[in-house]
Amino acid sequence: MNDLHRALGDISSIRRQMARSTEFRGYGPATLAATGLFALAAALLQAVFVRDPAHHIAAYLVIWDTTAVLSATLIGIQTWLRTRRVHSGMADEMLHMAIEQFVPSVGAGVLLTISIVRFVPAVSWMLPGLWQVTFSLGVFASCRFLPRAMPLAGAWYLLSGLTCIALGDIRALSPWAMGIPYCGGQLLVAAILFLNARKDSDAH
Repeated sequence: MNDLHRALGDISSIRRQMARSTEFRGYGPATLAATGLFALAAALLQAVFVRDPAHHIAAYLVIWDTTAVLSATLIGIQTWLRTRRVHSGMADEMLHMAIEQFVPSVGAGVLLTISIVRFVPAVSWMLPGLWQVTFSLGVFASCRFLPRAMPLAGAWYLLSGLTCIALGDIRALSPWAMGIPYCGGQLLVAAILFLNARKDSDAH
């Protein structure tokens, strides 16, 4: 029995190692592009209904938190289904690896939001920049099992986040300070995934 457990452990370890050295293909370009359009729609919604976000931070958070949840749900469902189809027998390991790489940055973004809104609401204008910086860290952490061009997307989010912080005031709460970075960033990610899939298809 001990030999059996050892053998199963070795197999599990080998599968995890294989997953870490395999390019993850669970993210679909169309889904990522759709979330970019969600961000644009949220920006338009904010522009119409929350014209003074600095004095209506709760409404601002409702718009962008709802957008984030909807986008994450769509990506999560599509990634689970696509990974089952593309990676078949390695699906569980590949999904675990994807979650392991990206979730810490999402958790950090949530905790930053709670901390700032609860304890230092006067600097809530920093939230868009901090969200983009933490998101960029998730992208960078995931780069090692994604297409080689993906660091470009991480750099986009990092630079856009730093730009928002550099504004230094409530201008960072402009709808376009979120809409443009996330729409552009997600479309960039979608383009990288699409071109990589097309290149692999041509190679075969």
